Amino acid sequence: MWALRRASLRLRSQGLNAGATRASCVKLVPSTCVENEDGIHQSHQITCGRFLSADAFSRGGCASLSFAVTRRELSSQAGASSTKDDDDDDLEGELSELEVHGSNDESDADLSDSKEDGGTEIDPTKKRSQGRRTDSELFKAILYAPGLSVDSALDKWVEEGKEISRKEISLAVRNLRNRKMYGRALQLFQWLESKKKLEFMENDYGSQLDLIAKLHGLPKAEKYIESVPESFRGELLYRTLLANCASQNNLSATEKVFNKMKDLDLPLSAFTFNQLLLLYKKIDKKKIADVLLLMEKENVKPSIFTYRILIDSKGRSNDIAGMEQVFETMKAQGIEPDIQIQALLARHYTSAGLKEKAEAILKEIEGEHLKENQWVCPTLLRLYANLGKADEVERIWKVCESKPRIDDCLAAIEAWGMLKKIEEAEAVFEMLSTKWKLNAKNYSGLLKIYANNKMLKKGKDLIKRMADSGLQIGPLTWDALVKLYIEAGEVEKADSVLQKAIQRNQLQPMFTTFMAILEEYAKKGDIHNSEKIFHRMRKAGYTSRISQFQVLIQAYINAKVPAYGIRERMKADNLFPNKTLANQLPLVDAFRNNAISDLLD
Repeated sequence: MWALRRASLRLRSQGLNAGATRASCVKLVPSTCVENEDGIHQSHQITCGRFLSADAFSRGGCASLSFAVTRRELSSQAGASSTKDDDDDDLEGELSELEVHGSNDESDADLSDSKEDGGTEIDPTKKRSQGRRTDSELFKAILYAPGLSVDSALDKWVEEGKEISRKEISLAVRNLRNRKMYGRALQLFQWLESKKKLEFMENDYGSQLDLIAKLHGLPKAEKYIESVPESFRGELLYRTLLANCASQNNLSATEKVFNKMKDLDLPLSAFTFNQLLLLYKKIDKKKIADVLLLMEKENVKPSIFTYRILIDSKGRSNDIAGMEQVFETMKAQGIEPDIQIQALLARHYTSAGLKEKAEAILKEIEGEHLKENQWVCPTLLRLYANLGKADEVERIWKVCESKPRIDDCLAAIEAWGMLKKIEEAEAVFEMLSTKWKLNAKNYSGLLKIYANNKMLKKGKDLIKRMADSGLQIGPLTWDALVKLYIEAGEVEKADSVLQKAIQRNQLQPMFTTFMAILEEYAKKGDIHNSEKIFHRMRKAGYTSRISQFQVLIQAYINAKVPAYGIRERMKADNLFPNKTLANQLPLVDAFRNNAISDLLD
C-alpha cells in the first residue's frame, strides 16, 4: 500500500495551490459544532502535527515519514479550495456504480448501457446477473400499467392470483433500474411494504434508500434511515447513502456520512473508500493520499476499481509517469489489468500525444483472434477513433459487420462521428434500425453527431422519426435537441423547447441539458435568463454546485455588473470557492473600487 500511496502523493503538488503547505501527518479530532439544514451536528476538523511543503511529497524519502491518525475520520476545513467541481469529468459511464443524476427517465430507456472506458464498480450487495438480460412478468405488468399507476397494476396482479416471489421482485426491480425507471421501482417497494407482501431484509432497505436518494435527494434519504428498524441500520445502508452523496459531489455530506460510519464502528471496505476517492478525484485531488493512508491504517486492500480511479486521476493531471507507476504497483500486487484499465491508459496516452504507447495497448486488447473476441470491438472502435485512425476503425468494423451486435453498431456510429464521417455513421445506423427495434438511447449517438456538426434539419428529422415510430421523447432526447439548437445559435429556442418538454412530461431534464443553456446565456451576459435557468435547476432537484456558480458569475462578468449577495448565496448552499471561482468573485464584487476599471472601460 505504501508504494501505491507514494505514487499518488505527487497529485498534491501539481499546480493546485503552489505556495501552500500540506500536513504530512494528520490527526482527525472532533472540534466545533456547525449547523446545517438538519440542525446541529458534530464536525471534525483536521489538526496537523507536522508540515511538509508540496515538493516534499514527491521525493522518494517520504517512506520514512511517520503518520499518526488518532481517529478514523476525514473532514474538509471551511474555505478549503477545491481543484475542480464541474461536470467535465465525462469519462464514459464515469467511475461510479451509482448514477450521477437520478433522472426519473422512463422513456429514454437505456437498454445497452455498459461502457468500457470507465466501467462501473458493482457493489457486492448488488451483483448483476450474468448472461442474457431477461424481463420479468411482474416488470411487464408495471411497465404497461396505464399512466404511472403502479399500485393498480400490482393490485390487479394479486387479484389474478399471481405469485409475488422474492425472485420475481428482484428481477422486476433490476429491469426497472436498468431502464432508469427509478420512480416505478420505488413505488413497487412502497406497495410491497404497505401491503406487507415482503419481509424486508437489509438489501431491500438499501435499495429503497438508494431510490429515495436518487429521486428525492439526500435529506429525504437520511430521514428514511431513521425509519428503518435499528437491526438493519448497518454498513450497507450507510455505504449506499455515502455513494449517493459522493455521486452528487456533495463534499460535506459525504464526509459527514463517512465520519458517522466511524462513530458507529461500522466495517469499512474498498467500496466505501472508493466513493471518497471518486469524489476527491473530481474536487480535491490533494486528499487522495489521505484516503490511501486511511486505507492502510484500516488494513483495507485496494480493489481493481481503486486502481482505475488512481490511474484516471494521474492521467487527467497529465502525470503520465505517475500513472505508469500506479499501474506497475497494481501489477506488483498481483492484479491483472482489465479492459477498462487498458482503455484508460490508451486514452490518457492519446491525450498526452504518446500515440505509439496507445496503439501498443490497443494491440494487446485486440489479441491475435479478434473474431473470437468480438466483445472487445466496441472498445477498439472508440479508441482508434480517438487516435484519429479511420483505417483501423474501418478494419475493426469489417470484423463486426457480418454478424454485428447492437453494442458494435452503437460504438461504430460514435467512432465514425468522432472522425466526422457522417455518411458512414448514418449507414451503420440504418443497419441497426433494420435489425433491432430501437429505443431512444439508440438514437442518441446519431443525434449527438448531428448536434456536433450543426446539422439542425437532420437532427429534427431524426427526432420526428423517433416520434413516428412510437417512441416517447424523454430527457436524453431533450438533451440532444437542446444542443442541436444551441449549436445552430438558437439558445432561446433551445430554452423554449426544454421548458415545453418539462411542462408536458413532468420528467427531470439532465443536468448537462440545463448547463448547456446556462453557459450560452452566460456567454451573452444575459443575467436575467442565466438566473432563470439557475433557479430551474434548483427547482428540478439539482443541488447547487461550484460549476453552476462559476457559469452564473461569468454571466455577471460578461454583463459588467456586480453580483449582489453572491457570496452569501454560496455560503447558504455550503459551497466554498475553488481557485477559479476565487479569481472570479472580485470581478463582480458590488463594493470594490471601480474608479480605475471605469477609466479602462
